[in-house]
Amino acid sequence: MEWLNSLSNAIEYIENNLDKEISYEEAAHIACCSTYYFQRIFSYVAGISLSDYIRRRRMTQAAFELQRTDKKVIDIALKYGYTSPTAFNRAFQNIHGITPVSAKSMGSILNAYPAIKFSVKVMGGNAMSYYIAEKEAMRIIGIRTPLVEDMEENQKSVPVFWNNTLRGQQFSAICGLSNQEPQGILGVTVYESPKDIFYYIAAATDKPIPTNMYEYKIPAATWVVFESNGYFKDSVQSIFRRFLTEWLPFSGYEYAMLPDIEVYPINDNQLKQGRSEVWIAVKKEKEKENGLLY
Repeated sequence: MEWLNSLSNAIEYIENNLDKEISYEEAAHIACCSTYYFQRIFSYVAGISLSDYIRRRRMTQAAFELQRTDKKVIDIALKYGYTSPTAFNRAFQNIHGITPVSAKSMGSILNAYPAIKFSVKVMGGNAMSYYIAEKEAMRIIGIRTPLVEDMEENQKSVPVFWNNTLRGQQFSAICGLSNQEPQGILGVTVYESPKDIFYYIAAATDKPIPTNMYEYKIPAATWVVFESNGYFKDSVQSIFRRFLTEWLPFSGYEYAMLPDIEVYPINDNQLKQGRSEVWIAVKKEKEKENGLLY
């Protein structure tokens, strides 16, 4: 459960710097991971993006100051990092539904978003069916789209990439490549560096690389495999959240931060029903090196 403590320390850093510049790199360093993985893990665990969380917290604090002090709106805007009154006004209204000036009036209804606290809660009832698989290196071939470290942008671009692929001619070609485990169509998130982040729609295969497709080799690893039954993107995100908050803290494993793999059946009817698997690479806690989870 050490990773929860690391996340909590990163949140403490953010809370202590709401009225200063917040470095995502520093927050990620405190959380012992890369900026990309910090934002990814945060969004799954918290249910909102890191940028949204910071915006909500800053606007919460700004509202408190508007109501309890005589400070000018422009001064509070500058305090929370907004050099433009228009930008501050827009951000404030998006959170509270009223202007900063209106917030000064007694009786104004505002929204307060408290600081997130990461902890393990006793959750009842719902089992997580899984199995552990030891796999040699996997070779995948398929098409890919670039991602960025901003998870909000990725959550918009990946569904578009899927929709375009399902309507295009390359999808059937990818289906024809699948001849290795895991069998099916794979959605693979690959992070190599801040400038080299890709989402692949691919297949595990030993066949040659077709024109206009890419090869990637996933290292040998231990995988925890969960089954997903539901609309595939929503269900996959739910599995990652439960993996991080319910399964991982008590498992004796840590998140290995290798490419995450979504496995979808080639059968079109099953694909529409959302039946899939999620493969997440893990390692035993004692295997952590140098205090970093890269």
